[in-house]
Amino acid sequence: MNNNLQGKITVVTGATRGLGKGIAIGLGEAGATVYITGRTLNSSDLADGTIGGTLSQTKQEVEKAGGVCIAVQVDHNDDQQVRLLFERIKTEQNGQLDLLVNNVFSGVKAIANGYGTPFWKQEPSLWDAINNVGLRSHYVASIYAARLMSQRQQGLICTISSWGGLSYIFGAAYGVGKTACDRLAADMAVELKSHNIASLSIWPGIVETENMLGFFDQMNTLEGTQSRTISDSYNWEKPLLTGRVIAALAKEPSLMNKTGKVQIVAELAQKYQIIDDNDPPCVSLRSLRFILPSAIPVLKHYN
Repeated sequence: MNNNLQGKITVVTGATRGLGKGIAIGLGEAGATVYITGRTLNSSDLADGTIGGTLSQTKQEVEKAGGVCIAVQVDHNDDQQVRLLFERIKTEQNGQLDLLVNNVFSGVKAIANGYGTPFWKQEPSLWDAINNVGLRSHYVASIYAARLMSQRQQGLICTISSWGGLSYIFGAAYGVGKTACDRLAADMAVELKSHNIASLSIWPGIVETENMLGFFDQMNTLEGTQSRTISDSYNWEKPLLTGRVIAALAKEPSLMNKTGKVQIVAELAQKYQIIDDNDPPCVSLRSLRFILPSAIPVLKHYN
């Protein structure tokens, strides 16, 4: 990969593991300076029984890939911590911020614990567990990012969403939250366009993260062959693919023509001729008829 983001200042929220980690590495190998956030700084901070992943580990891999990485311990439930993150960037980078990736999401455990149980049989707090850090947190981070970007009249905000906003998958709270992420990206684009700041909703496919692998194992136990059908019939995306795609998007000459729209990772990867390491090209969400039969007519209107 070339250093097409050399000199660019970027932020990836929720980068201790999984998709956020892959995005940070993808930006790092493109030469960017990457600020990463998460609640766990070192291995000693991990609670017993939790899925591993720390900011320190991600920092090492970003730097190994060729980037500069600055790890900042942030709980995105706390607006004050988020504000201080962007104040730090303003001070350290002379007000420069080129790219924000809204990725942080804390709802995986709540989704897994409630899987198969209808919403009315669960506590109202399920909504907050899924959407406080995963929707509201994106709005808050975007406020502070836009304040920096607007001063320089340039920038890109990518909000990680999913096809779950189009078709039922993980429950009502999840689906509404992902639909709202898409609308957030679209409406921010309207207000940011005059400042030459692009806002996009990014749809990865089924990404091979630690949490997703564990979740499909749980689905296998509950539903027999259904989740095996999904996982065996689909070419899983690696987290790095989304990072490489966003790195390419950030240098897209016609980026403002895309603002406010959903961008599908697999299709952008094909356009930019990007692949995962040692993997064949991934298929687009438009071909997932075994998962999204009701969404196929709608998908053609996106991008």
